[in-house]
This record gives sequence, C-alpha cells and structure tokens, in this order.
Amino acid sequence: MLYTIEVLGGNSMNIMQTIKQQGLIKSGEVIGIAVSGGMDSMSLLHYMVEHKDELDVDIVAITIDHKIRENSGDDAEFVMSYCREHRIRCHKFVVDALKLSQTRNIGIEQAAREARYGMFDALIQKGIVDKIAIAHHMGDQAETILLNILRGSGLNGASGMGYVRDGVYIRPMLDVETDDVLKYAMINEIPYVEDETNADDSFSRNFLRNKIMPQLRTKFGAVDRNIINFSSVCKEDDRYITSIINDEAIIHTGSTVKIPLNYFIYPSSITGRIIMRSLEKINSIYDIERKHIEAIRNLVDSENGKKIDLPHSTYAVKEYEYITITHKEKKVVVPQKTSIKTGSFDFGGKYKIKVVRTTEFKKQKDALIMDADKVKGAVWRTREKGDTFEKFGGGSKSLRTYLIDQKVPARLRDSLPVLAKGSEILCVLGVEISEKVRIDKGTKAAYVVSFKEI
Repeated sequence: MLYTIEVLGGNSMNIMQTIKQQGLIKSGEVIGIAVSGGMDSMSLLHYMVEHKDELDVDIVAITIDHKIRENSGDDAEFVMSYCREHRIRCHKFVVDALKLSQTRNIGIEQAAREARYGMFDALIQKGIVDKIAIAHHMGDQAETILLNILRGSGLNGASGMGYVRDGVYIRPMLDVETDDVLKYAMINEIPYVEDETNADDSFSRNFLRNKIMPQLRTKFGAVDRNIINFSSVCKEDDRYITSIINDEAIIHTGSTVKIPLNYFIYPSSITGRIIMRSLEKINSIYDIERKHIEAIRNLVDSENGKKIDLPHSTYAVKEYEYITITHKEKKVVVPQKTSIKTGSFDFGGKYKIKVVRTTEFKKQKDALIMDADKVKGAVWRTREKGDTFEKFGGGSKSLRTYLIDQKVPARLRDSLPVLAKGSEILCVLGVEISEKVRIDKGTKAAYVVSFKEI
C-alpha cells in the first residue's frame, strides 16, 4: 500500500553532523543507497539526493526484489518509478531468497540478507559504487541491541551496529530517532510502501518492535537512548578486550578455521572472543548465542572427534590439538582416476592440484617433491580399502592407520587425494610422499606437487 504524507512544515532530520563526525563519506565518492521502498530508506534516499552537492558525491539507488512475497516485485518497481520521476540513477536486482534458504538450509531472513549483501559486494568490487548507505536509525539500533541480549549475546552483541562496517557499509541515520524519520517523511511528502510482513509477529524483530518496544517507551520514556548509552559502555569494554587478542591464534583456510587447544587456557572473556572472531572469518556469526560459545568451549575436554552443530549448516569438532569450525559440506563427488601429469586440475570440486616438472631438487614450502620416473603410471584418486603406504624413511602400514597416526581429521580422509599404483600409495597430498618415490642420486627429473582448497 502506498502512502503519501502531507507537508507539516520544517525539516527535523539532519544527518550531516553524523556523516562529518564519523567521516562516513569522502568528496567525489559514488554512494549507493539501499532502498527497499519503506519509509526509512526512502527518507535516506531523499536526504542524500538533497545534500549530494554539499557532500560532493554522486547518489545511486539500489533496490532488490527478494521474491519472498508474491507482490515483492511491486516494491522494487515503486522505487524504480520514484527514481525515474526524480532523475535518480537506480539499479534493480532480483534474487530468490526462498530458493537460497532451501539450498543452504538456512532461515529465509538470513538467506535474504546473504543475497542482498552479495549484490552489494559485487557492486562495490566492480567499482559501480564506492560505499553502500543503509537506513538503520536509532530505533533499529535499540531493537538490535535488545534482541541480541535476549538471544544470549555477550558484550559484542550488546555493542550494537557500528556507523561503518568493512569500510564500505555506512549508517548515516544511526543517530536519528524514529519519530524524526517519520516527521521528515511527512514534511517532505516522501511516498513509501509498507511491507505487510512487518506486521507478522512470528518474526522475532517484529514481535519486539510491535509489542515490546511500544510498552517500554510508554513506561520508561527515552528507552531507545538509554539502551544505546548502555551499548556504548559495552562497546568500549569490548573494544579493549578484543584489542589484546592475537589473531595468530586462528588458522583460517577457506571455509574452515582451527583454534589450537592451548589457547583455551585463557579466561573465558578471551576465548569467547577468539571463537567469535573465528566464526566471523567464515561468515558464520549470524544467530550465534552464548550457549553456542559454551558448547564450543566444552569440546576442549571431550574425546577426539566429538562434534556439535551450530546455526546455518556450520559445526565445530575436536580434532586432535585443535577445535575446528567449518561449514557442512555436501557429499563429496569422487572424481575419476586421473593420471599424473604436469599442470593444474580440479579434484572433486574440493582441491586444485598443481604439478610442476623440475630438474632442481630443492625442498619447497607447502609442496611435495618426488622422482618423476618412479611415479610413471600412477593415478590421482581417493583412498580405497586395502591401500598401503610406505612412510618416508621406511616402514609400511595401512593407509587408514597412517592417516590416523598423522592426525588427519576424519572429515578429510575420504576426500583427500592420493597418488597410487594399484593399492600402493605413493603420495598423500599435502602430507607426505612414500619412501618408494624419494629423490636419490639417480633422479633425472622430479615432480613438485602443491595444492589449495577450492
């Protein structure tokens, strides 16, 4: 439903002070405005267009149809129509948040957020915009803080949203009260659409916004400002504690992070933040509560291989000297056997293997080197029943026993590439070569093998 508001006179929303004090915008930048068609984002778009000359910036509207509702495309078209009428450059995108939520086994809200920010990231990376402005205001901030606390968050969640995220996402309206946004829209006759899902109290934020916050404001007056003042204290404390954490504690590879067990000797205020930072590195911080942090800590004293599930298809597992946090993977597609040869190739959609032929037999970091003649006829494959391996330096055993001895995590063993002749394993990728293919005085050429996870 479209609302057109009457002019009441005056202009109650001034966000220029926030932009300048927080250094949100630089002269000459192209600022993308995330516009849903709702009152908040339409007001921000209007304000930024009105002040673009003062800020010396270009303004671009960005609207996304998430296909969550049958008529969600109407909202995006409303934004496009407004922009055409006011000669504002606008980009429209369509994403299928429902399909993404089913594919990724995540909530619809999280799926919509991931799809939305994926589009924003692409616009920034392609240089179409320099920054994205989001219309979160003081009311949104208070709701976010309270919602995080109710979900069991620590200081980090109680700190709320920042003015800037990742250097490119800015919130110029974060100091603007909800009533002032409404006044601004009314005064300037800014049309907007109302998302009917905002009335659905089955969503936690809607329940808080529609039921709880109005009662709190009636009872306690300036509750939004008081919540945010509390948040500022939490943010200062959290910033200090976080500053003393050593990022080297976290081993990050692709969609996996590993935390050494010996880092869990530190106080819970430190280890909790190490865990949170680890989750941030693999984009799995959403919906993490204190109970999840405690469950991860408890893995330290559990048996090897103990695993716990986390929100959004992520899990934590104790793997020898580490707590590993990673995304659940689909069943690995076992690739066809591939003969050894020079060049790079994809192995099962999980590894990119690179083989280089050389006559310089120097040890290389993160690579294995073996006699090229001794591996003729060998193929890359995954492990099979009956495989054996002769360790570098001598001593033969089953591949299964060898992988356990080398503390290769169980989650990796079935997908780990090995170089084999029959049931004889000549190389375990990223781990070791067999004694049978080592370089010796008779070696004429060698293969240097390296890899990376896809």
